Amino acid sequence: MKLSIITVTYNSVSTLEKCMQSVLEQDYPELEYVLVDGGSRDDTVSLLKNMHARYNNIKWRSEPDKGIYDALNKGVAMATGDIIGFVHSDDFLANRSIISAVMERFENEDVDGVYGDLLYVDKEKTDKVIRFWKSCEFHPRFLDQGWMPAHPTLFLKKEVYIKHGEFDLSYKIAADYDFMLRVLSDNTLRFSYLPEVITKMRAGGTSNRSIRNILQKSRDDYRAIKSNGLPYPLKTLFLKNISKIPQFIKGS
Repeated sequence: MKLSIITVTYNSVSTLEKCMQSVLEQDYPELEYVLVDGGSRDDTVSLLKNMHARYNNIKWRSEPDKGIYDALNKGVAMATGDIIGFVHSDDFLANRSIISAVMERFENEDVDGVYGDLLYVDKEKTDKVIRFWKSCEFHPRFLDQGWMPAHPTLFLKKEVYIKHGEFDLSYKIAADYDFMLRVLSDNTLRFSYLPEVITKMRAGGTSNRSIRNILQKSRDDYRAIKSNGLPYPLKTLFLKNISKIPQFIKGS
């Protein structure tokens, strides 16, 4: 099976090379790497050109976009793999064999998606763990409780994107949450939990960068919960937020 990994980037050359190397050094052979740049003004484009010259499985574009979710939609449209996953430009894969472990689940089990665990690490000292998002086997009732897998660890068949559509650009911060609610609410789909750390994410992402962003995230989350028909939106939002507390304890 062919896998497409998508990375979107904008003025993040300081972390992009490590991100790219973590993908390009994977030992899984059928890997297409799609990079979508938002018209960076730093040295991102030079890096992409240099890496493209060295690796024949890279495809990329650089142009202005409407934000990260627009770029993700472009990446999905460019991808030709049977399976699609994301590695954001500040993130990197946990080890060089993790994609093989993910793809083994797709090849040996009748599933539409595979996900695993996520580590939040210090932005500079990436061996320092700040938060550990430990997942578990999925059950639809977890959605009402505000729980779902970590989106950066989720790999889906491309046909799932065809069925459920794009990321909704009307959400400023939570389009990934809205998309996952759509997908995970689909009782015709099956998912497999891989109990390994798939992705390491540098702390300090958009959703928790400021009080303003935290409030916007809560508003977006609430709208996504209501739009996807969960019965008790305020309860779900509350449980979603407090469920993160143990992750910091495990990470310390």
